[in-house]
Amino acid sequence: MSKTREIGFFRQRVRWFKFRLIERGLWIGDWFDQIAAYGGWMKFRSRLYARVIREDGSVKELGLIGDKGVTTEFCEDIVDNLIAEVSTFGDYFHHVSGTGSGAEDNGDTASTFTSPEPNPLDPGTQVEASSVIYRSIATVAYVGTKIIREHGLLNNTTLLSGTLMDRTVFAAINVDNGDSIQFTYELTCTAGG
Repeated sequence: MSKTREIGFFRQRVRWFKFRLIERGLWIGDWFDQIAAYGGWMKFRSRLYARVIREDGSVKELGLIGDKGVTTEFCEDIVDNLIAEVSTFGDYFHHVSGTGSGAEDNGDTASTFTSPEPNPLDPGTQVEASSVIYRSIATVAYVGTKIIREHGLLNNTTLLSGTLMDRTVFAAINVDNGDSIQFTYELTCTAGG
């Protein structure tokens, strides 16, 4: 077998293997979850879903628009509350969106947002989606034409006074006056072994 033919065969096998992993939901992100489960560490995984509600009442389902972890600021708040509980720990249901497109970072804080909407922040509903999944849903209404690219969840109605649990940057969502976006934020807490 020639060298070129061997390389072609190898690439074909890699593509087949990758396809099978994606097909079974085991590609990259899920590998990390499985390693975390066996490695003895707790892992936070956040997911953000969205649907755009136009002024005329039509709805566009966007589905999953972001998937990542939480901020360092939130992790520090967990530790602080294990030592001395404060009443704002259960208040992580205030949603904010913005026009910023800077990369997500574990070190993001509430001051990271560009042109935040709304002000004060919209309180969302809180539900226990399962014994290990926290869910908060809020609908943010917009005045004027905007290009929304980021979402966050905080524990205070005032942006700069709150602790940022999560900031997600996503593909641009164009909104016009009277449109709104319903954000559904889920945090899955997986225990280690």
